[in-house]
Amino acid sequence: MNTISSYVFRQALGPLLAILGALAAVAILTQGLNQLDIIITNRRASLAFVWVTLLALPQLLSLILPIAVFVAVIYALNRMRNDSEIAVLFGAGVSSGRISRPIIQLAVMAAVAHLAINVVVQPWSFKERRETLYELRTDIASSIVQEGAFTYPTEDLTLYARERGGGGELRDMLINDSRPEYPVTYTARAGAIVTIDGAPAIVMRDGQIQRQIADGSVDVLEFSRHVLQLDAGSFDQSDVFVLKASDRTLYELFFPDMTSHYDQVNVERFLSEAHARMSAPLLNIALAMIALNCMLMGEFSRRGYGRRIMIASASALVLRLAALILPAASIEQPELNVVQYALPLAVILVTWIRMTGPITRKRRRAIGPSALAEA
Repeated sequence: MNTISSYVFRQALGPLLAILGALAAVAILTQGLNQLDIIITNRRASLAFVWVTLLALPQLLSLILPIAVFVAVIYALNRMRNDSEIAVLFGAGVSSGRISRPIIQLAVMAAVAHLAINVVVQPWSFKERRETLYELRTDIASSIVQEGAFTYPTEDLTLYARERGGGGELRDMLINDSRPEYPVTYTARAGAIVTIDGAPAIVMRDGQIQRQIADGSVDVLEFSRHVLQLDAGSFDQSDVFVLKASDRTLYELFFPDMTSHYDQVNVERFLSEAHARMSAPLLNIALAMIALNCMLMGEFSRRGYGRRIMIASASALVLRLAALILPAASIEQPELNVVQYALPLAVILVTWIRMTGPITRKRRRAIGPSALAEA
């Protein structure tokens, strides 16, 4: 890479990193607020909250990287235009293709990084994130039982704990179990909710069992340790852990387990997700080409290039939105999966022809010296 190419590359790389950092920070903050309920209901979740937020970063980078490339290229070339640097380069005989080359190299590097994120990093981070969230949300002692309040995991079960201690300990417990024919009331100085053989259970210490018997009297039994086994469905865990399309590797998306009912009914969704991951990196190159067409084509203007930038921005926005809509549409119409590749490739081809065609070369040779003179 020669001096001119290195200079243009640096002019675009700096804004790209700054824009990525700013957009990622905003996106992480938004993502963190979505999980704020976990912090409120779970005292031990602070580190997990940070971990979950960091695990969302690959997905956020995948979403914002193409737009960041577009904005960075527009910013860098517009600054060079306003400082007459591009006019000087044209006047010195430097072609638009030579100026475009480092920008395209940067876009290709972004596309490769984007592909690595989509294929390798994002599936792992999604799976790890959902497992962490699942563990936090199914931490019954922290998420369900609230200090000083009655909770009702089911219609037949009432729990109360005066306070929570360290390690998930519940103090001064009161439990009313109406599942048997005659209700049973438990009181205990301390206890904890654990998982035994895959089902939740309450282990109580130093308490009493009060059970009504057939003649209407109450039988009282004291204990030093007692285990109350609960049904697996006693606590509402509607967010059942399954590997969704976003959690799966590319191989698992293209070759799902057809013995699984969930996989059988989501084959089209898996294919759409797989093609979206493979085609999305092309957007980095397509949007960079739109930016190059905006800033390197057309006549020199002392009034600036606001109108031209607005048109390019609208085109980039339409392309990005279309790329976000197509995967959802491809679930219902799998034949649209090919459009996920065709759309950015068509944009790249059209913009490339427009920049390198014979008419463009003649125009560039004609306006090069005049542009320098006007500058």
